Amino acid sequence: MGPQSAGKKVPPSMKFTQRRIEEFACPPGRKDVLKFDGHLGVRVTKAGQTGSLAGKFYLAQYSLAGAKRRIPLGSCDAISLAAAREATKAILGDVAKGRDPAADRKEAALRADRKAAHDALTLEALLEQWDALHLADRRERYRAEAVRAIKIAFGPSLKAAAADLNRSAVVRVLDGLARDGKPAMASRTAAYGRAAYHWAVKRGSLDVNPFANLPQTTLTRRERVLSDEELSAVWRATEEPGSFNAIVRLLILTGQRREEAAGMTWDELDADLSTWSIPGSRAKNGVTHIVPLPFPAQAILRTQPRHEGKSLVFPGERGVFSGWSKSKDRLDQRCGVSSWTLHDLRRTAATGLQRLGVRLEVTEAILNHVAGSRAGIVGVYQRHHWAEEKRAALTAWGAHVAAIVEGRETQGNVTSLKARSA
Repeated sequence: MGPQSAGKKVPPSMKFTQRRIEEFACPPGRKDVLKFDGHLGVRVTKAGQTGSLAGKFYLAQYSLAGAKRRIPLGSCDAISLAAAREATKAILGDVAKGRDPAADRKEAALRADRKAAHDALTLEALLEQWDALHLADRRERYRAEAVRAIKIAFGPSLKAAAADLNRSAVVRVLDGLARDGKPAMASRTAAYGRAAYHWAVKRGSLDVNPFANLPQTTLTRRERVLSDEELSAVWRATEEPGSFNAIVRLLILTGQRREEAAGMTWDELDADLSTWSIPGSRAKNGVTHIVPLPFPAQAILRTQPRHEGKSLVFPGERGVFSGWSKSKDRLDQRCGVSSWTLHDLRRTAATGLQRLGVRLEVTEAILNHVAGSRAGIVGVYQRHHWAEEKRAALTAWGAHVAAIVEGRETQGNVTSLKARSA
């Protein structure tokens, strides 16, 4: 019987012609009606009018294991009757080979939907969702740094599907950061990526976390402390006006973190510029931090222009200053100091304070550390904020920096400097 054998029962049919199809109409009170010419059918909907092909659709019908299957072929006014017959013939040929064309099409549609969803969730889209839905309650500094670090490290992959980022690609990028002398950044980026993908896997958006169980990057603990001569060279190389130069000098004088300094706003400063209050939302450890500002730091702030409607003390071109790498490279060329980072200024200040005889607890209070001497039970019961001691220490450190820059002899400890200033 040929293709007819694919079904046990062939519906009543008539010989289709173009004119006959045009004359089909849906009976009153019905939504549609089916007409058949063997296995080729025409569905006439309520919109189908006599004398027109609009509202009429070709379909192929066959039976498999006693069940009818129908496959839409297209609108009668979009494809020809001859094309519909050829399509039906091809479908019946597949059935004769033991295939189920309707099931095949359904599976193909599912694959297409899955691919569309796969392609739509790019790495960039994943980061946007993670930021908006999961990081909204995290500290603003962590939130911005986590997304920024992944975007910078995996920039070429942002427009690609997030699911296509595999383990080997992740390891290659992180190894590149480590080879460039940024092992700490590699470690942090791995942690951020692991958190983002873990969130997506838990939501069912992805199946695999390429950041999971990665080999740990070996971190070499930095011990770089700038000498007095190097610190003086950096200070002299930052004499020109500008946000970056002012931030560097403030870091030298206070030992604070660069992101906290870059995000400083005028309302975080006392009216006389003697005290800087870093809110917990901007502090790395989430703890509000009070920084007494020595006179040289106050002088830096007084030179910063104030712009109406703008709150940042050290603005960048588009909001918070962010041009660290290029600015640091230019500074290195000017000052002649090599193999140092801006974070080393924080260690240099801490070391300098210890040289001046500042108590460890006071130094850690200045740095806003909650580990070390302020950890554990001591941190729970020790509520002294060392306000006077911090101001005396930073005043002494500011005097020490001024002395080495001016080539004067420096004092040996905080007590002598405090007494001398009195």
